[in-house]
Amino acid sequence: MTPIVRFAPSPTGYLHLGNARIALLNYLFARQGGGRFLLRFDDTDPERSRDEYREAIIHDLAWLGLSWDEMFRQSERLALYAEAAERLKAMGRLYPCYETEAELRFKREQRRRRGLPPVYDRAALSMTEADRRAAEAAGKRPYWRFRLSDGAARS
Repeated sequence: MTPIVRFAPSPTGYLHLGNARIALLNYLFARQGGGRFLLRFDDTDPERSRDEYREAIIHDLAWLGLSWDEMFRQSERLALYAEAAERLKAMGRLYPCYETEAELRFKREQRRRRGLPPVYDRAALSMTEADRRAAEAAGKRPYWRFRLSDGAARS
């Protein structure tokens, strides 16, 4: 198989040495194996992403002698991701959760105090449709978690 690798900087600042190192290693790996090197801007934070940073990163990568086979922005692919999320929901691999960050933080702390790892208890899986409607009627909006297995939650 020929490798397909990507470099995915956030255009929220200038390229730094760590970014350049990863870009170079991915580029060399792709080229050595006759593969493709993709430049994917992770620009899904509209408040901090800036075109001038994106342009500066492009310039710096070119200055380093790196070229890419394809360049795109995450923000241009949101419809593809939404479509994939809907497929995962239909398969039962994504499920809605309604806990707030404060509620999740409390649960993690309770588990730590009992000497347990701070993993999610999967409580949302036991919610009924009526529970979900009530949560939404109370102003809560779901976020989505991956259901990776059908096994019991880890203790």
